[in-house]
Amino acid sequence: MARISPQEILKRRDKADARKEEWRTIYEECYEFALPQRNLYDGYYEGRTPGQNKMARVFDATAINSTQRFANRIQSALFPPYRAWCTLTPGNEIPKERRPEIREALEIYAERMFDVIRQTNFDLAISEFLLDLCVGTAVMLVQPGDEDAPVRFTPVPQYLVSLEEGPHGTVDNVYRKMRIRAEAISRQWPDAEIPATLQRIIETKPEEEVDLLEATVFNVSEDIYCYHLIYEKEKSELVYRTMDVSPWIVARFMKVPGEVYGRGPLVTALPDIKTLNKVKELVLKNASLAVSGVYTAADDGVLNPQTIQITPGAIIPVARNGGAQGESLRPLRTASDFNTSQLVINDLVNSIKKMLFDDSLPPDNMSARSATEIVQRMKELSQNLGSAYGRLITEAMTPIVRRVLYVMDQMDIIDLPLDVNGMQVKVVPTSPLAQTQNMEDLEKVLQFGQIAAQFGQVGQMALNQEEMIDYIAVKMGVPQELLTTPAEREQMMQEMQQAMAQQQAAQGMIPGAE
Repeated sequence: MARISPQEILKRRDKADARKEEWRTIYEECYEFALPQRNLYDGYYEGRTPGQNKMARVFDATAINSTQRFANRIQSALFPPYRAWCTLTPGNEIPKERRPEIREALEIYAERMFDVIRQTNFDLAISEFLLDLCVGTAVMLVQPGDEDAPVRFTPVPQYLVSLEEGPHGTVDNVYRKMRIRAEAISRQWPDAEIPATLQRIIETKPEEEVDLLEATVFNVSEDIYCYHLIYEKEKSELVYRTMDVSPWIVARFMKVPGEVYGRGPLVTALPDIKTLNKVKELVLKNASLAVSGVYTAADDGVLNPQTIQITPGAIIPVARNGGAQGESLRPLRTASDFNTSQLVINDLVNSIKKMLFDDSLPPDNMSARSATEIVQRMKELSQNLGSAYGRLITEAMTPIVRRVLYVMDQMDIIDLPLDVNGMQVKVVPTSPLAQTQNMEDLEKVLQFGQIAAQFGQVGQMALNQEEMIDYIAVKMGVPQELLTTPAEREQMMQEMQQAMAQQQAAQGMIPGAE
């Protein structure tokens, strides 16, 4: 496959933008009412008005708070800060007799990987990444860094990205529009070939912002990813690179067949969010009428409505308050009150929280939570996530690990001879949510062991106790360095047998031992 020209890339980007535009209405409303500070659909990117009020039409913060709690809950359940949230284990292609040795080596790689991740901005980036995931589609760019931060994580708002899907529903091509100061181009891309017109801008107007396009396109024939940086104004290519692993992490919370972009919990909760926002708006308008009131005044030449101040205790002089012509000043009655609106509000708030997984734990004003209760709540969260949990592992966790290890390998931090493809090396989650599922598997194994023990010797023969111990250790995340290898166990068994034989021989030589 020949190298794609900048003009062809721009055409493909325009088609991808047209497909994304079909999602504008639904995504724009989700960001407006639930993530207003991260909303770029309101013209902020084009108009560049920092400090603008993004909550002009927002009257209720339930969706905003629940969205933030959704991101925090998923992060603590899958990517807990400053903790190892996964491990590397040998895949099915690794021979069984070599797995203990490979597992011990992979644990060292995983430990070194998390040492690198702790030096980076990953915990901050994954939080913003999960906020976008609540809408439906989350995008993050993982690039090599420097000595202080070997890997850089950049959460990119979905508004700036267009996607193209490959086979089996995977995202192959990503197009990102970006705006950057002219003087920063050569610093961010040292290998950039800057044309003469752009060089003049850098020299004469270094603070001027330039529109660029980052395109990552998969080359099918060579099985590599091609990275292009294009100066849109002149359609010239500044940077061209090839890589084995895509730098983009694209995760969808839920995906409908035939659609490229995902649908998150906010899409499901959007009708209730808009209804609640409208009810709150009407309640506030009614409250303002109840506080200040609306009055009618008789235009009798004595009362001047322009000089009246409606304040508590004020005395307003009027010509008369009654008589044949009626009062000079009379309050205007409101059509009705909104006392019943509180019932509607409570129902909507509970519904929104439930759809955004904001009801997993009881309120803070309740009694202390036991460990059993927290475990049960974590199980409920796992059940509520359903297929989204598996999609997060497949589209977020595994690609992040694969990309980080690839960057570390390219920077000579590690030398990983195996591929993280599920067959040679598997990514196994060890986060609290994954441990909850492991405990369920362990309960079944231990329960079977107790039942088998009741059958005496026959039950013991049915169990391979050595394999059972290894299985329990893996499920509980016990480091391989704390476990003995099959060769070591065989040697220990031979030593025990020799010791027993020597002891029996010594007892036979003692007089009267018989």
